[in-house]
Amino acid sequence: MSDKILCVLAGYDDSTEERLSRIQNKLYAQGFSGVQTKDIPMHFTLGTYDTSQENELRERLGKIAGTHRAFAAEFNHTGLFRLPANDVLFIAPEVSKDMLYLKDEFMDSKDKYSWSPHTTMLIDKPDVIGRATQAVLGEMPVPTGMVTTLYLYEFWPARLIASARLG
Repeated sequence: MSDKILCVLAGYDDSTEERLSRIQNKLYAQGFSGVQTKDIPMHFTLGTYDTSQENELRERLGKIAGTHRAFAAEFNHTGLFRLPANDVLFIAPEVSKDMLYLKDEFMDSKDKYSWSPHTTMLIDKPDVIGRATQAVLGEMPVPTGMVTTLYLYEFWPARLIASARLG
């Protein structure tokens, strides 16, 4: 049995990608490194799937992207995940109707956690996350951006399989 998974990700416009990456890069410049996946677009995850679904998901991605328009993402908070460690530091967009309509397309996801859209900034030990949180809070608020792209990735290691621009 493979430990690999497929993930459908919702990505941002170039300006939002740049702003969020700049925040993460400031963390790196301050000596934070974390164990989060690097060198992939800033995103929130829409669903997780078995690798046997690659061809189906590649086809679905294009069809779904063609039926949804790009939509605004208002980043209204930062937070922590994975109790009790709280080892994931993120910036989150407000959940909108457009986001929920897009998520509905991936309700067959095999996610083991409840869905909460978020863009990970750092995954590390709790004491490191505690120090990094102040740096991220200092960058808030993040201006409103746009969700423009769907990605299909295989993890680990990260491999981009397909991408599609929202209609």
